[in-house]
Amino acid sequence: MTAGVGGRSYADRVVELTGGEALTLRMTALALREHPTGRPVDVAGVVEWFGAMQAQDAASGLWSLGLRLPGRTEADVRAALERREALRTWPMRGTVHLVPCRDARWMLELTGVRALAGAPARRAVLGLTEAEVDRAADVLGAALAGGGRLTRAQCLAALTAAGVDVTGQRGYHLLWYASQRGVTCITPHVGTEQTFALLDEWAPDPHRPERDEALGILARRYFRSHGPTTRRDFTGWTGLTAADAKRAVAVATDAGQLARVQVDGVESYLDPTLLDAPRLPVDDVHVLPGFDEYLLGFKDRALMVDPAHMSAVVPGGNGVFQSTVVRGGRVIGTWKRRLARTRVTVTVQPLVTLDPSTRQRVEAAWEGYARFLALPLHFSW
Repeated sequence: MTAGVGGRSYADRVVELTGGEALTLRMTALALREHPTGRPVDVAGVVEWFGAMQAQDAASGLWSLGLRLPGRTEADVRAALERREALRTWPMRGTVHLVPCRDARWMLELTGVRALAGAPARRAVLGLTEAEVDRAADVLGAALAGGGRLTRAQCLAALTAAGVDVTGQRGYHLLWYASQRGVTCITPHVGTEQTFALLDEWAPDPHRPERDEALGILARRYFRSHGPTTRRDFTGWTGLTAADAKRAVAVATDAGQLARVQVDGVESYLDPTLLDAPRLPVDDVHVLPGFDEYLLGFKDRALMVDPAHMSAVVPGGNGVFQSTVVRGGRVIGTWKRRLARTRVTVTVQPLVTLDPSTRQRVEAAWEGYARFLALPLHFSW
């Protein structure tokens, strides 16, 4: 039986939700509001809650974690990553995500293979052969063996010393390929430099679920942290085939881990416990990093962003998302930061008309970000 935490059964009926109700519940699922089952309390919990979190930009990934762990500083989050509460790799769509350490390998095997299937076309453009990329992975494996940890520059130097050409975009592709194959993973920065280690040494106790179980885990975590949303959004997020995405949703639904709802007549899914969360609009303000699951976790972003504002959020449609100011679940502005040793300067660009009261609330929202960075914050419009 599928039931909410209050004991109400949702197995025998499909709940109808308006778009506004769905947005309220979605903000709760995204761990931006209190959840009926409680919010994650540490970095490991946040990453496991989502299953995977966009983290191609390291600073953005740190704040994505920090804003969901009120009171934690950037130093706290960095220390948690050093304790291996999560790691970064390329599990889906060839894009860097934070994932639970024990789940990195099965996720690469389940979803990463789709990116590897497209690698030959990229190798042809770069003038690389399959033998060359496999040799590069072997070179990195040997260089990192025994608990080694190398910066990006040191990895490229090791490849060069072994006679591997890393000029142009070849170096990035070779580093990506080694991680995509599960040889290496991205470890926390040393200073401003990305570092790498062997996946088997950084995560020596991998979870090894059967394929159906793995599909079900992925579906449960996605809809728990993003729902209510559609199977199309799930397919886009994972990069799975439509058939695998359908199977994943079926496995999780049959296990009572997902409930089916209608959002303005569109079939969607969520964690059934979320149906016991309040659905009334919440007038809160958040300052979110650009590469946050709030937007990156969906193909259809209409609930969160006015289509007329998408060009400001993703200028040129190039996939580089601006950081956003969000009120009541809707994007109302974008922001940029300039970081110095002694302070951070933030500039906000409103996308809608803001009255003086709203401007004061937006300015107040930066207090949490300043505490997170442990720096004075200078603000401008």
